[in-house]
Amino acid sequence: MLQENYLAWGRVKNRMREITAYGNARKAEIGAENVFDFSLGSPSAPVPEAVTQAMLAALEREDCHERLPQEGLPAFRAAVAEELNRRYDMQADPAYVYVTVGAAGSLAVSIHALLQPGDEAIVFVPFFSEYRVFIEGAGGVVVPVGADEALQPDMKAFQAAITEKTRLVLVNTPNNPSGVVLSEESLARMSALLRTAQERFGHRIYIVSDEPYRELLYERETIPCVMNAYENSILCYSYSKSLSLPGERIGYLVVNSRMAERDEVFHAVRNAALTLGYTGAPALMQHALTACVGMTGDVSIYKRNRDLLYDGLTALGFTCVKPEGAFYLFVKSPVPDADAFSEAARKYELLLVPSDSFGVGGYLRLAYCVPTATIERSLPAFRRLAEEYGLQGE
Repeated sequence: MLQENYLAWGRVKNRMREITAYGNARKAEIGAENVFDFSLGSPSAPVPEAVTQAMLAALEREDCHERLPQEGLPAFRAAVAEELNRRYDMQADPAYVYVTVGAAGSLAVSIHALLQPGDEAIVFVPFFSEYRVFIEGAGGVVVPVGADEALQPDMKAFQAAITEKTRLVLVNTPNNPSGVVLSEESLARMSALLRTAQERFGHRIYIVSDEPYRELLYERETIPCVMNAYENSILCYSYSKSLSLPGERIGYLVVNSRMAERDEVFHAVRNAALTLGYTGAPALMQHALTACVGMTGDVSIYKRNRDLLYDGLTALGFTCVKPEGAFYLFVKSPVPDADAFSEAARKYELLLVPSDSFGVGGYLRLAYCVPTATIERSLPAFRRLAEEYGLQGE
């Protein structure tokens, strides 16, 4: 008999992929330059030349295709820990670094390692749609918690959501779909509430921090460090966004070395990876990136796009929180039904993702990791859309 969960997830419409497919068909009909596709969050900055050269050098190694230890190449794990300690002074230990098949791999194995069937996992709205699949796939229960007007976690709602069944809290900073960075204040308050809850319920509650956009920052150099704020934490990362390598599927997770049961958790992570088949991240990429840990692509491209799109849309009367990182705008829909608004935008060849799959209604996600010229050409179309809905611009 087939696993019903997998059938059920397959029946749920994925609006983002649906809109992307529509966009591809539309581009073939009228030309890509005439379609303003903000649906897909795929990095557009060029791969750094140093990374390309490192990949070519790795190909010259006689052992470049050999099977590596399950946890990853020791030199790569050491380089990751060294870079994290240089940047955040988080006491990362290479022994607790596990190399994964992208961020999805790091999240899946972390969540499966920590959750028992029926355990609750708190996620903050808006959240990346696949979090629900990872959590429910591990037998967990998703508990959404809302946000304030600045899209920071609503701490009163968070406190009320913590129960005896709470096992983990999943944070994403900078956030997909909003680009908002979790503030120091929010992180400190969250950590304090979780410590109190651990004492009350007599079991550990973990934070899993999803950070694939960590280097895509505009007005700041770093994000607040979850690993320093809360000892029972796991950091998940991918090089897809920072180095524009989404197809290479290379990332890592780090179990906090200050965690009392770090050895047990790392062992559980290792076994979860075996169970799920997430064993052996690409060897070639591990050899290549050992020399590139800490590098970042040209973030100025995304900043220019953010400023152009944010300034243009707010001048037309649209409302959104200005993102500090990532490459998304989370724009409030002028009507409650964001899906209907997304459909209306297609009349102007504007492809926008409605927010329902991100755990909240009434917003649109715009991925501005597109050519700057696309944004420039799209603004007249946005003006016509704003006029249709009676928005009052400047």
